Parts: sequence; C-alpha cells; structure tokens
Amino acid sequence: MNKGKIVVVDDERIVTSAFSTLLKVEGFSDAHFFNNPKEAVEFLKSNTPDLVISDFLMPEMNGLEFLSEVNKLHPEVSKILLTGYADKENAIKAINEIGLYRYIEKPWNNDDLIINIKNGIERSYLLSQLRQKISELEIAKKELEKYSHNLEELVEERTADLKQSNAKLEGIVNYCADGILILNEDGIIEQVNPACETLIGLVNNKIISASVDDFVFSKKTFISKELHKLEENELFLRDFYIKNPLSNNLIPVEISFARINPDETFKRFVGVIRDVTEQKKADKLRDDFIATLTHDLRTPILAAIQTLKFFLDGALGELDDKQKMLLATMQKSNEDLLGLVNALLEVYKYDAEKLILNKTDFNIYELTKLVYDELKPLAESKNIDFSIDCDNKSIEIQADRSELRRVICNLLGNAISYTQENGKVIITIKNEANDLIFSVSDNGCGIPQEDIPNMFQRFSQGTSKKRSAGTGLGLYLSRQIIESHGGKIWLESTLNKGSEFSFILTDTVNVIGAIQ
Repeated sequence: MNKGKIVVVDDERIVTSAFSTLLKVEGFSDAHFFNNPKEAVEFLKSNTPDLVISDFLMPEMNGLEFLSEVNKLHPEVSKILLTGYADKENAIKAINEIGLYRYIEKPWNNDDLIINIKNGIERSYLLSQLRQKISELEIAKKELEKYSHNLEELVEERTADLKQSNAKLEGIVNYCADGILILNEDGIIEQVNPACETLIGLVNNKIISASVDDFVFSKKTFISKELHKLEENELFLRDFYIKNPLSNNLIPVEISFARINPDETFKRFVGVIRDVTEQKKADKLRDDFIATLTHDLRTPILAAIQTLKFFLDGALGELDDKQKMLLATMQKSNEDLLGLVNALLEVYKYDAEKLILNKTDFNIYELTKLVYDELKPLAESKNIDFSIDCDNKSIEIQADRSELRRVICNLLGNAISYTQENGKVIITIKNEANDLIFSVSDNGCGIPQEDIPNMFQRFSQGTSKKRSAGTGLGLYLSRQIIESHGGKIWLESTLNKGSEFSFILTDTVNVIGAIQ
C-alpha cells in the first residue's frame, strides 16, 4: 500500500473522479479531492499533505493563486500543476515564483503521472526530514553555544583553582622539612625539593638525571631494585643512609614510596625521605636502657626459679599439694618472665647488630622434627592434625641452628595456638635451586588484611581489634633472624580460612641426600 496524503483540486468532476480511480488502483488510500480551490485551502489549513495536484484554469481562483496559498501554508510540500499546451508559459512562471515541483500537460500519460506522484511524495518527505534536521541542528547549535560559553567559564574557573592548588603544592614541596624526590621506573631522579638537596648535600642540577642509588644506599638492597616490587601499594624502606659529601656523615633515613601514575605504562614514583638521626639516638638510648635492665633482671629471676625448684624437689622439706600448686604457679610465672627478658635481649642484639651468627651445616628436617616432637603434645591436646611434608629428609643447610630453631618454634607455636580444636597444621619443607623454602600453614581464624603489614613489627599483637596474649616480639625477632641470614619472611592469610607463614633462605642448601 502506497503511503502519502494527496490533495487533488480540479473544477471538473470527471477529472477528480478519474484521479480517484487511478490512485485507488495504484494503492494510494489517503487521497482527498476538491472541485473548489477555496474549500481545498480550508482543508489544508488543518491538514498537512505530502503532494498537491491542481488544475490551472479554475473559476474564483486559478491554479497559480491556489498553489501560492498552498506554498504559504506548506512550503516543503511538492506541488504539481495540470496545464494545457497553451498554458506552458504560466507553468514555467509558477516554477520560478512558487517553487512548482512539476507541471503536467493534458492529456497525461498515467504511468508518467504515477511516477511523478511517487517522486513528489518522496521529495516532500525528504524536504520535511531536511527541515526537521535543520531545526534540530539549530537547537543543537544554540545548546553548543551555551555549553561553549559555560565551558569557557568552567575552564577559567578550573584553571584558577589549578593555579591555586599548584601554588599550594609548590609551597608544601619547597618548604617541607622532609626530602621529596620523583623517580622514573629505572630509579633515575627527575625532581627534588630543597630539603632533599640539603640531605644529599648537592644542588639540584648535580642530582637530576642521576641514579637514586648513587646517593641513598643500604647494606641489604638497592632502591632501584625495590621499586620494581612496587605496584599500587606504598613501599616503606628503613635502614637506609645518605652520605652527605659536605659533612661526610652518614645520615640514617626512612623512605616512603608511592606510584604517581598508576594508569600509565611507564611508571613514576614519589619518595619522601625523613632524617631519623634523632629517632635513632632515642631508640639507642631506649634499647640500651632495656638491655641493661633486662640483663640485670636475669640474675634475680634465675635465682627465684632455682629457689622454687628446691622447694618443689623437696630439698627443703615435704610440701602438701596446695603448696606445690602455688609454688609451681610462681615458677611458671618466673619462667615466662625470663622468656620475655631473653626475647628483649635478643631483639636488642639484632637491632644493635651485636649478634654474630654462628653458622654450621645441619639437617633442617631433623631440626624441624625436634621442634615438632616438643610441640606435638600441645597439638594433640586440641586434637589438631599436625604433620610435616618434606620430600627430601636429608636436606642440609648452612645457618645458625639455634636462631633458626627459635624461628621454627615461634611459627609452629603460633599456628597451634591460633588453630581451633580439630584443625590442621602442616609444615612444608622444600628445596628449589639451592633455596630453602619453609612454610607453616593452618586452617585457623586467619588474619585481617589490614593487619598483615604490621605482623612483623615490634610489639605487634597480631590484630588491631583485640589484643592477644603474646608479647608481640616473636614474629619481629623471627624477621630479624631470617633477614640477618639474607632471607625473607612473609605471610599470606584469609580471614576465617587460615594463614601461611613462610620464609626463604637463598643459596643455603649445600647438601642434598637421597630421598628417604
């Protein structure tokens, strides 16, 4: 079915009747016929056609006058004028004056007429669409002009805010007491602040484009090496030093690094360097005090323990059960206190770098089995599945046996303590490329992610939410022992699922026997 509203005007009824028949045959269902042009004008005031066909010679209003009125009402509508041969000149005039689409001479060819009708309707549709698009473009243009004006104001406002923020940031950077530097992913210095220049003892142009390792160093690692471990989290480095060429002094510093362009492929880092000279002095005074105090406490505590043993052994006379229970409690308390004193002394020795490791060759499985046998009754009391997974029981390593025993004992004791009854604790010993990897995993209560970074800090209680019964020195001392061996200790944990503490000693395995 052909679509389009058609209006046909001719004063002769025979012509409008012929049009009616022809259009019905061709499938045009929305056609309107008028023998009086004024009636057609009234109709067109409230109806929008797609095509208007008009005769030229009509009483009261000729075709040119009628189509002129149509043009005022519907300028985009296609208009066809029916003329005789003698009216060609007027038809051409109508094309020029009112934008006539076509004129057709009588008598017409039906096929040509239908083609012109279809093309006229299509033309009206296209002109209407064009007019609509133009109208939309005009609206969009006005909106764009409004947006452009607002954008200019917004840009000016944001530029002013940015200038103000940059001025504040520049003031913070320039007057910050801590040194600030920006590095690329290769550890090359791109920017420093005045405080950083003062710490290093060189002016800006002597520092820029140099490697950070030329000025900041540690006995254990290089900063450029540590940067490759940094992704989105912050990196905190301690035990680093700056050698100031002006004073020739080593300045102890702590450095915090963070990425400043996490979405870009080429990484950049900002580092904040803090001079901890005074803090180190205060720490040393405190540690010396603690070392002296704990050392002096050992003698009376040992004397008290020995005295209590004499009582409990019956050397000073028989005791009843109640007396034995009280004295045993006192002995246990004094032994716990002695353990704390010994732990504090060990921490002091590692912090002061006064402990010399006594490295020997020994079988790591046998040492682990020894600690395992000591703690097995504690595991059995909680019905914990306690086991060792070691493919090669003849692995020998070179390390300080007594210090490593302290680490293993601490890790196993913690795993058993924080695992519920009927749980599981597994010790895993592996040798990979002459590296010893030792792990202790459990299915205990787990550790919140926010607490994991603090687990190996001094006096950490294992959780920020509830204080545990420990001293907070065990894991800290374990880290000190492993790192003094050139190794690394770490933790992986999921809350309510369990934890796995692991350490690695690199290039330590020197003898690998047959698998037993």
